[in-house]
Amino acid sequence: MKLTKAVITAAGPNQNQVPLQHLVDLDGDEKTALQIIIEEVVAAGIEAIAIVTQPGDREAYAEAAGQFAEFLQFLEQPRPRGYGEALHRAAVFVGDDAFVHLVSDHLYISGETRRCTQQLVETARKERCPVSAVQATHEAMLPYYGTIGGRRLEGSDILYLVESVVEKPTPTEAEQSLLIPGLRAGRYLCMFGMHVLTPVVMEILAAQLAAEPDQRLSLSPALSVLATRERYLAMELNGARYNIGVKYGLLTAQLALALNGRERDEVLGRIIELLATQRQGGA
Repeated sequence: MKLTKAVITAAGPNQNQVPLQHLVDLDGDEKTALQIIIEEVVAAGIEAIAIVTQPGDREAYAEAAGQFAEFLQFLEQPRPRGYGEALHRAAVFVGDDAFVHLVSDHLYISGETRRCTQQLVETARKERCPVSAVQATHEAMLPYYGTIGGRRLEGSDILYLVESVVEKPTPTEAEQSLLIPGLRAGRYLCMFGMHVLTPVVMEILAAQLAAEPDQRLSLSPALSVLATRERYLAMELNGARYNIGVKYGLLTAQLALALNGRERDEVLGRIIELLATQRQGGA
């Protein structure tokens, strides 16, 4: 499976400013969230990256990309017609190739030397099929994620054969159709914000757009159709995702980066000092 292209979507309402925020990365260097995301895909061997943005955001994103700007191709979503329609804007860029897809409001920390995207890309190449990263997620977080239904692949502890994908299911709906044997009670396999997809998904999105040209289009229904068209796997990566687009998401991601980075001891010391000060103030 040839994998040299990536598509990053950043056109969602209230999403466009998130990748421009500055954080301190694992090495203690200040970078934009966009730079951290681009480094994630470049480390997996990606050579060309398309970013789908809102109109007028190109200049800000090019600046936020820093030294990576020359690798980027910018595409616009003129009207907010949904996540699926935004991804389909990259159909010509993708062409006949499989591609990596990331969202712009998630950051990732790997639990091993390989980055999360590297883990996913290597699995997709080995299995020669589309693979979506997933993470066991508490049911309270279901309103934020697409969730898969399926079964564990025989002989594997981390791979699942996807049978359906539901966008932001209710806990009742998830309990009825999305339970995965072996997961803890109240946990479901929710999307990680990272996929390796084939051009088939672009064909599915095009058909859905043609059928409902005036409707907002989500990606999850297309992924559910994809599961009926070709072998489609989900993978639990050795790592964690951090949604920086939700309340306190940026703070949580920064803490995770700091506590997993080179300056962990210094950060821990500052946190302890802060907590001690707060305790004294409340005494």
